[in-house]
Amino acid sequence: MDSTEALTVLSTILRDPPLSNIQEQVFHYTWQGLTYTEISAKIGYEESYIRDVGAKLWQRLSHIFGQKITKNNINTVFDYYILNGQRDSSEQPPLALSNPTMLNPTLTSERLEFPGSPLPLNSAFYINRPPIEELAYAEIDKPGSIIRIKAPSKMGKSSLLQRIIAHAKAQGFHAVNLDFQQSDESIFVNLDKFLRWFCANVARQLQIKPNLDDYWDDDIGSKVSCTFYFQGYLLEQIDTPILLALNEVNRLFEYETIASEFLPLLRSWHEEAQLDESLQQLRFVVVHSTEIDISLNINQSPFNVGLPILLPELTLEQVQELARRYQLNWIDTFQATELMAMVGGHPYLVQLALYHLCYSDLTLAQLLEEAPTLTGVYSHHLRRQFTVVEKNPKLLAALKQVVMATESVHLDAIAAYQLESMGLITLQGNQATIRCELYQLYFKEQLSLESPTDPRIGQLEQENQQLKYLSTIDDLTKLANRRDFDHHLAQEWQRLAEEEVTLALILADIDFFKLFNDAFGHLTGDFCLQQVAQAIRECVKSPGAFVARFGGEEFAVIVPQMEGYQAVQLAEQIREHVKALNITHDPYRICGYSSILTLSLGVAAIIPHPEDDPLNLVQAADEALLESKRQGRDRVTLR
Repeated sequence: MDSTEALTVLSTILRDPPLSNIQEQVFHYTWQGLTYTEISAKIGYEESYIRDVGAKLWQRLSHIFGQKITKNNINTVFDYYILNGQRDSSEQPPLALSNPTMLNPTLTSERLEFPGSPLPLNSAFYINRPPIEELAYAEIDKPGSIIRIKAPSKMGKSSLLQRIIAHAKAQGFHAVNLDFQQSDESIFVNLDKFLRWFCANVARQLQIKPNLDDYWDDDIGSKVSCTFYFQGYLLEQIDTPILLALNEVNRLFEYETIASEFLPLLRSWHEEAQLDESLQQLRFVVVHSTEIDISLNINQSPFNVGLPILLPELTLEQVQELARRYQLNWIDTFQATELMAMVGGHPYLVQLALYHLCYSDLTLAQLLEEAPTLTGVYSHHLRRQFTVVEKNPKLLAALKQVVMATESVHLDAIAAYQLESMGLITLQGNQATIRCELYQLYFKEQLSLESPTDPRIGQLEQENQQLKYLSTIDDLTKLANRRDFDHHLAQEWQRLAEEEVTLALILADIDFFKLFNDAFGHLTGDFCLQQVAQAIRECVKSPGAFVARFGGEEFAVIVPQMEGYQAVQLAEQIREHVKALNITHDPYRICGYSSILTLSLGVAAIIPHPEDDPLNLVQAADEALLESKRQGRDRVTLR
């Protein structure tokens, strides 16, 4: 077992709290036999701090395995105890599942799961995407909580939902799982019929007689009757929390009246739970696909309370790990990089490729060559996506504009939002690019794009697009510039004010950069700024996030639908990632401070109000940044 495999297993054991980035690095390098002094030099932290992190980690592992663990015996003890399933049960993860395939996979055709369906709880092919699982498990422990999971189709929403339900049951919760795709058309005739169906299904899954007529009163209306039914009947008979998992809620959006009445009802229960102890027993998980947003007004938010979870794509390391679980002999990252160059980190597209590579005679080169064609492994998925876009002429025109452009393009706000919701494009500020090479090649072929009859018109259009692009980009770092930052912040402020959703801002400043510039020269300073910009860009994966050069050595990250504590976690990742660049300040190091280049960061998060000034958010983040500097720099402060 190598260090990567050991960390994968360890992450399933240590979930509360999970391993921090610095703990993972200490474990990784210790497994490889490095001393604390060598680890300190590798990752840029003081040796005394590395020793303290290591000591606390070995102590925690000793408690779990019931045997003293040190940096000298970790390999031997860990290998033996993990492979033989012997560990103390006093510390278990929220969802402790046996998964021997992950440790010693012996795949057969019967055990290989064809991608596309939710992954079973014991599946070896489910990849955790920290900190999503941990955030979800922590949230449902809160009275009256709501989790909102949304993403394009086949991003892993249902697989995550299954694990949240399993965790809730492990905590002694009652769980009710309603999938609206399985409901008959007749229940959507009117609100009254729908709410009676909803209540009856919840009651039966709780093994309680429905007795609806005893609590239903036409004179007070369906929503009040439904509320009385839960408070006065169902919750009176259950003395433990109830998790209501509502899957495929996008089905409701097809029935505007029902959606506009039912979802606010759930919201009112969530708000009343702050005062009503009975409603605190209810915990909700609401899951829906973003594709349905195509038919909705961009300014309408069907549901905007609770913890939002936007599922990210898989990282290179996660794709590599998934290939290992499929028993593909990808020794280095070359094959994983090749696959991701075609499909990105979309979980379904990645798994479909790995499945065919494992279960057929296809080579990776053949699969990638045929991928964007009508006979490739992605043909069904591609046809489905094109069918959806084709029904909307404005959307089709916008997609055509993106596909034919050689640079990122500016799209109408609604079209950009809809195409991003489908997972077809990525947005950097107001600029759109196609999400992956697979979509670029397929849609270009299907749209039969041709050059304009007059080549001069095509050239002029490209030049205009290029000028628009350059006016929003910082020439040195290739991030958005301050002008585009101000424009994007104003747009997001208005949009999220209407949705009543949190907007987070991170401001980062390179510590002592002017001294660094004076010591090493402006060319080295420029290269440093480019490195830091790239490091920040690599950390920011949230859909809709926006990274800009704020000015000089300052950078800004705007993240919609992110709470303050989540933004702090992202800021910490950025701080550690930049520190890991190991850019030295020597020989002009500042006495008492790290010799490695560091960042100070300020974080602020707020629910925008239409009448307030977006600069209030900037000022709050700036004050937090100043506090980080006052407290000694190389840290994150939340305002």
